[in-house]
Amino acid sequence: MNIKFCISFFSRLHKTSSTTMKKSIFLAGAFLLTFTTFSGCNQTNKAPDKFDFTGSRDPSLFRGFNYTPANSSHADCWIKYDSTTTEFDLDLAKKLNLNQVRVFVPYSVYTDNKDALPEKLRHFVRESYKRGIGVMPVVGSGIWLRDSTQRALGTEWVQFLIDAISDEPGLLAWDAMNEPDYPTSPPELVHRKFENAKFMAKTFHELDPKTPVTIGMAFVDGMIQLADYVDLLQFHDYMPTRLQIRDTLNRAKEFAAKVNKPLIDGELGCIARANPYDITLEEHMNAGVGWYIWELMIVRRSWGTVHGVFYEDGTVRDPSIAAAIMGFFRKRSEDILPADPDRENWLTKVIDQSNQWLKNPDPSWNEGLDIAETGAHLLEAAELTAMIIPPTYEVMMLRNGEKNMESLKNLIIKFKDKLEPYKKKPSNR
Repeated sequence: MNIKFCISFFSRLHKTSSTTMKKSIFLAGAFLLTFTTFSGCNQTNKAPDKFDFTGSRDPSLFRGFNYTPANSSHADCWIKYDSTTTEFDLDLAKKLNLNQVRVFVPYSVYTDNKDALPEKLRHFVRESYKRGIGVMPVVGSGIWLRDSTQRALGTEWVQFLIDAISDEPGLLAWDAMNEPDYPTSPPELVHRKFENAKFMAKTFHELDPKTPVTIGMAFVDGMIQLADYVDLLQFHDYMPTRLQIRDTLNRAKEFAAKVNKPLIDGELGCIARANPYDITLEEHMNAGVGWYIWELMIVRRSWGTVHGVFYEDGTVRDPSIAAAIMGFFRKRSEDILPADPDRENWLTKVIDQSNQWLKNPDPSWNEGLDIAETGAHLLEAAELTAMIIPPTYEVMMLRNGEKNMESLKNLIIKFKDKLEPYKKKPSNR
C-alpha cells in the first residue's frame, strides 16, 4: 500500500451518494488510522538495520582504512580537530573507492575535551557518510583497565559516545577495544585486557542494542576466544609470506562460517613486517575478506615510516599501494615482459652525454641538470633503481638549491653507473 492507493480511494469515495458518503467517511477514518499506523499514506524512511550485513554492507566488500591525520596523533586528532583537514583526507579516501574507516577515540579525549567532543564526532561521522564511508570508532580503555572498581567510568564513557553518535546512519559498529591479545605477555596483563574487552562489549550491547559490536583482535586465536562477545568478527594480519597470509585468512573464514558471523580484517599492510600492501590486499580480495589498511595517511609523529598511502598534500610514497587498493596488482608470473629502456638508444645517449659532460673542463650547470634529470626519468620509468629516495627528488633538490657542481657531478656519475648495465650491446642496436 502507498500514497497512490490513498488517492485512488478518496477519488472513488467522492463519487458516492451523500448517505453512502457519511458511512464511508467513518469507515475511511478508521481505515486511515490503521493504515497510517502500519504503513501510512505518508511513508517514512525506516532506520536501517545495522545488523543486516548484506548488500552494500556485506563485509566481504569492505575496503577500509585506519585514520589519523598526517600531522596528528590519536588524541590530538580530536583535541585539535581540524574539519578542513578531515574533509580533505576523506576526499582522498573516496578517490580510492574506500568505503569504511576505523578511527581511534581515546578515553583521554573525553576527560580533556568532553564538551566539544560530541560535535567533532558528529562532524566526522557525517562527512564520512556523505562520501559513502561507514565509521567504526575504536574506544579502548581507561583507568578501569587497571582498577575494575572504576568500571562505572567506563559505562559513563560508553553512554557518552552512544548519546553523541549512536543515531547517525554512518555509524557501522563499535570497536570495543584494540588488540587485547597483544602483546601476548605478561599473562596478568593479557587477562585484564581480555576482561576489559568483555566488559566494554557487554556495556555497548546493553546500552546500544541497535548497533553491532566488534573487538579488534590481533590474532585469529584471540578472535575465536572472544567471539561470543561480538557481532562482527575481527582479526588483524601482518604475516610476511603469502602462505601465512592465506593460512590466516582460511582459519578466520572457517571459524566465521562455523559460528555464522560476519568477518573483517581490521588492520593490514606494513613495510617493516614484510607485509606489502599490494600482496596482502591481493590475497584478501582473492579470499573475499573485507579489510582496513593501516593506514590512510603517512603519519609523521607515529607509524609514517612504515605505514600509509598519502602525505598531507595528497601525494603518495608508493603508487603501487593506491593501485592495489583499486584492485590493480603487479604481474609476478612467468610471462612477464621486461622493460627495454634502451630500445630507442636513449639510455646509451644519456650515458654518452654524461661521459662528455664529465670530461668537459668547464661544464654547463643547466646542461648537467638536464642530463641528470633524463637519467633519473629512465631509472624510474623502467624501475631500474630503488625508490626509497627517488632519483627525480635528488635532481629537484639540486635545481632548487644553491649551485654545487661537485654534487651535480657525483649525481651524474651515480646515475650513469646505474644505467650502464642496461645499455644495449653494439650488435643489438
